[in-house]
This record gives sequence, C-alpha cells and structure tokens, in this order.
Amino acid sequence: MTNFWQKFTSALKDPILRKRIGFTVLALVLFRVLATIPIPGVDAAQLVKLLSSSQFFSIFNIFSGGGLSNLSIVMLGVGPFITASIVIQLLTMMFPSWKALMHEEGEAGRMKLSQYSRILAVPLCLVSAIGFMMLLQSESVLPHLTVAHLLLNAVVITGGSMLLMWLGELISEFGIGNGVSLIIFAGIVARLPVAASNFIAKIAGGTVSAGEIPTYIIFLVIAIAAVAATVFITEAERSVPVTYAKQVRGNKVYGGSSTYLPLRLNQAGVIPIIFALSILILPQMVAGPLSKAANPAIASIAGSIFSYFNNQLIYGILYFILVVAFTYFYTAVTFDPQMISENLQQSGAFIPGVRPGDPTRDHLANIVTRITLVGALFLGLIAVLPIIIQSFNNGDRTITIGGTALLIVVSVVLDLLKKIDAQVAMREY
Repeated sequence: MTNFWQKFTSALKDPILRKRIGFTVLALVLFRVLATIPIPGVDAAQLVKLLSSSQFFSIFNIFSGGGLSNLSIVMLGVGPFITASIVIQLLTMMFPSWKALMHEEGEAGRMKLSQYSRILAVPLCLVSAIGFMMLLQSESVLPHLTVAHLLLNAVVITGGSMLLMWLGELISEFGIGNGVSLIIFAGIVARLPVAASNFIAKIAGGTVSAGEIPTYIIFLVIAIAAVAATVFITEAERSVPVTYAKQVRGNKVYGGSSTYLPLRLNQAGVIPIIFALSILILPQMVAGPLSKAANPAIASIAGSIFSYFNNQLIYGILYFILVVAFTYFYTAVTFDPQMISENLQQSGAFIPGVRPGDPTRDHLANIVTRITLVGALFLGLIAVLPIIIQSFNNGDRTITIGGTALLIVVSVVLDLLKKIDAQVAMREY
C-alpha cells in the first residue's frame, strides 16, 4: 500500500501524467452528466420497479454503465460498439485477409479493424434503440410513441452511444487506461453510494432483524473472498522457461541467457463476460416487444423466448457456458502459438526439452488450453455467483456478490494501477 501511494504521488508530481489523469477524470465526469439527461416521457416509478424485478434490465443497466437507470440519452452505453467488435472479431477468424490485418500489419491493421467496428456500431445502435424503446413501451415505462418520435429518440440515443464511444477512445489516447472499460467502471462505482445508503437506511429503519445479521456477515466474508480470488486469478500466470542459444562472433560469445515466457491464467480478462452479456441481451431485447405483437403466433413464440431467458436456472446455465466458450474464443484470437514459435526461432531462443518449430507451437498450445480451462471455469463461476447467492437469499437483490460488476471493477483497477506504474517507471528512467 505504501508503494502504491508513492507511485500515485509520483504520478501527480509529473505534469504529463497529471494532465492524463485530469483528462480521464473530466471525461468520466462528462459521462456521468450525460447519464443524468433522460429522454422525454419517462415514468420514473415504473422504471425503478422494472429494474428491481427483472434480471435482464438489471444486467443491462450494468452493461450500459448505469445509463439505463435514468433512461438517459446514453442508455445503451458502449454496448453497440462492443457488440460490433465481437462481430468483427468473429469475421476475423473466418477471413484470412482480416486475420492478416491483426497479426501481420500490427497497429495499422488493428486500427482498420477498429474502424470497421465503429461503422458497424451505428446500425446496431439504431436497431437496439428502436427495439429497446418498444420493449419499454410494452412495460409501460414509456408512453406510446408515434413513428416519428420513435425514430427521433432512436437517433438521439444512437448519437449518445457514439459520443460515449468517441469519449472512450479519447480516454485511451489522451488519458490513462482503457476508455471503454473505464466508462463501464464509472457507471458501476457511481451506484455504490446509493446502494450503501439504501442498505444503511434499511438497517436504521429496523427492517433487518437480529437473525439476519449473521447472514449478512457471511455474505460479507464471501464478498471479500471473491474479490481476493478475482485478484489472484487475474494476476496468476504460468512461466514457460526460454533459453537463448549461444552465438560465437569472433572472440566473443553472445546469448546463452535464460528467461521465461509469462502465460496468464486469464488472458481474456473481463472480455468474455461482456461478450456473453451481449449474446444474452440480444434475444430478450428482440423478443420483449414481439411478445406484445398483434399476431398470436409471433406473440406466443416471443413470449416463450422472453420467459425462457428470464428463468434464473436456464439463464445461469447459458451464462456460464457462454463465458467459458468466449474465454477460449478470445484467447484463441489474441494468443497465436504459431507466431510466438516463429518469433522464438528467429531470435535463436527455444524451450528446454522442446524442439523449435511445430513442436514448440504444439507445446505452447497445450499449455494455454490447460490453463485457460481454469481461468474460464473461474470466470463462469464468478459470473453466475449473484444468481447462486440470490437463490440462497430468496431472490433478494440487495445482496449481489460477484458477477460482472466485480470482475469489471477489479480488472479495471488492476489495469489502471499497472499503467500508472508503467508511466511512472518510464518517467523515472
């Protein structure tokens, strides 16, 4: 902790880092201001009731960075951009030319793929905004809108989402940390004071009996253990030994040193959780408005799909499976054993006991497959932990330990501290 405060004070003393931190703070304040501007005609009481009773809307509120709680102009958050990024990455796996952009053209190729994601995010945002407002109309949160007003609100919401996407990219370029993750993080943290005050008011009002106090203590211990486990798994890595071959040049001998290749237990971070949420949210967003359709057959099918995804058991199982699957998918996208094997061979390095070339590629692939299983199962367990807790707490949403919020907060904080530490170390050097 002392070392952390030393690094933080060193960062504040550096004028460049101070400007970066200040820019990040101002951008997040701007995001919270935008999140307080609602679209017209919102029934606040009905919205609060809907958020407290629906798993879908409560999860979507986290995913939107808290913008949904006010039905603000940024209610969709950076969700459409993230969904577009998922689609582009899936297409990257399918088309070799796009895969070459990522692995061979370096930063220029990644910037081009990011541009594709921005373009795709616009139509996705328009469709999501229209479907979401129709869903809210069916839940009596919004009054019935004419086609013109519906399209106008959709354009406003799309503009707000694109503004957040741009703001996130500005944070990544001129601030500290990943801008998109920080926006979601800010939405989660902004709700903590309200949740704490509500819980304190509940205790002060006498609605918590003496018999419930041990339950809350147990849940507090579980929460601390979940945070500690999340930090441990996020930071854990498998060290693969690497040795550089000796090279004789004239009368001097070069190389012969030994190092290691760090392979993180959870290389995907919080991305699989966000991917899984995108997939789970889409069917509910489409099926919700269609469940009120005039055609009985369409209404029946859509209603069945919506109730199917709102079932806690089915939702939890699908969530767990999708998180595990996306962990392997994202690891496969970001970690290329063939490229690492070639780089090691070109630099005269090898793994002791493993031949260079294809055997090294297979060896690294096997290690990553094994350690990714542990990270994927842990991510899946943390993701469904709130559902498990609620099943033992009679569905009370007051206590929600773990899940997306915990992973995002821990991952963003650790990433932010690392980047501040790296910037400070670079300035000192």
